[in-house]
Amino acid sequence: MEINVELVLLGVSLLFFLSILASKAGYKFGVPVLLLFLLVGMLCGSDGLGIRFENLQAAHTIGTIALCFILFSGGLDTKITEIRPVIAQGISLATLGVLLTTLFTGIIVWWVLGMTYETAGVGLLTSFLLAATMSSTDSASVFSILRSKGLHLKYNLRHLLEFESGSNDPVAYVLIITLMNIITADSAPNYWLAAGNILLQLIIGGIAGYLLGKLAIHLINRLKVDNDSLYPILLVTFCFFIFSFTYFIKGNGYLAVYIGGLVIGNAQFVHKRSSVKFFDGMAWLSQLLMFLTLGLLVNPHELIPIIIPGLMISFLMILVARPLSVLICMIPFRRKHLRDKIFISWVGLRGAVPIIFAIIPLAANIPHARLVFNIVFFCTLVSLVVQGTTLTRVAKQLRLSAKPRGFKKLEDFDMEFSDEIKSVTTEIEITEEVLKHGKYLMNIPFPDKTLVVMVKRNDKFFVPTGKTALMEHDKLLIITDDHDALEQTFENIGVKSGDS
Repeated sequence: MEINVELVLLGVSLLFFLSILASKAGYKFGVPVLLLFLLVGMLCGSDGLGIRFENLQAAHTIGTIALCFILFSGGLDTKITEIRPVIAQGISLATLGVLLTTLFTGIIVWWVLGMTYETAGVGLLTSFLLAATMSSTDSASVFSILRSKGLHLKYNLRHLLEFESGSNDPVAYVLIITLMNIITADSAPNYWLAAGNILLQLIIGGIAGYLLGKLAIHLINRLKVDNDSLYPILLVTFCFFIFSFTYFIKGNGYLAVYIGGLVIGNAQFVHKRSSVKFFDGMAWLSQLLMFLTLGLLVNPHELIPIIIPGLMISFLMILVARPLSVLICMIPFRRKHLRDKIFISWVGLRGAVPIIFAIIPLAANIPHARLVFNIVFFCTLVSLVVQGTTLTRVAKQLRLSAKPRGFKKLEDFDMEFSDEIKSVTTEIEITEEVLKHGKYLMNIPFPDKTLVVMVKRNDKFFVPTGKTALMEHDKLLIITDDHDALEQTFENIGVKSGDS
């Protein structure tokens, strides 16, 4: 059958547009945006508008490429100085936490299915395989909600959870592949060999990611590309190279691409800001495309028979398996408050990655793979609805959220400063209250550490001097040494930081 490219592009553009509209509703009502993308895909699928998408290989390919972008972008955005205080805790959650979650959840799955879905005949190894696909967390939708509500987390929790979610996918992936090999083995499996293989892949992946990240920085800074717009494309090239090269040397590509992004993002290289911004957009597009694809892939009518076992597995995983894993992982560390551990447990949010991982045994024709996929998909929906919609409320109830300093982002001035410049920029609007100090810029009591670098009046921009006469509704672009100096600026001129 001939494919009408124009029709495909029309359909894709409409799906993207609907998803973006859904994201606006998600920010307003506190619903995880990625859940809405998933629902749009389901509504447009075979049981909805009738779009039939059954190509598992294509879905897995899209998921793999999207996950490369997401993990690489996560590494680029992570500051080593921020995660250093919690790096040991994050590694514990990303490694031991994944193993313990798989162990506890696998036992739960085996017990629940044996009690409610006995005819399926699911054994203990398959139960562990199902558990392994759901053993990694997804913080993308978690922090999109927290940030949209203007909340910050205390005690480095945000950095801990983001680091865990960025680094635990590789461990889950290796565990899935190992369990699949054990299930399909003709002879009795060698568990020590399997454990050694997991460790070896992670070591190779970690070393490859670090070395290739260093190589990428060296080459980007040495190459003199005439067209500046090609630098983000060059970064994409290194992202794919790190992943694929590590795969061919028998390492874990997902871990390598995350560590590679971490190394590159914490180094200086040409056109860094524009390249990182490009990857932010690509990561968001990847998540959108990935969730739409997964929504199209599922047949909602197949979820009906597994509603009861799916609900039982979901809630036991949320309330038992994840909390037990977190408590055990946190034993060596001095986290004084139990509420920290409770919140870390509640942020065991499942997202697109478990569904992508569930496609792997489905594409390999592993016994009971379709049941595994359906249960994983259902549990992901439950997790996004139950945990995703309550994260803000739980953070407030546990007294772990704090309002960030409400400095206005630049809207009238389309410019950004490098991350290496530690100064703080914002814009303020001249009000009648401010003009009480005098109409000239030199009359306004700005602190010594604050500089007005530009004025916008109507649609015109100009650089002011001390003798510049200000008018009501003028917009000022100001730069200060730090947030404390900015707070002093607002206090001196009589402007509230949240109204700036």
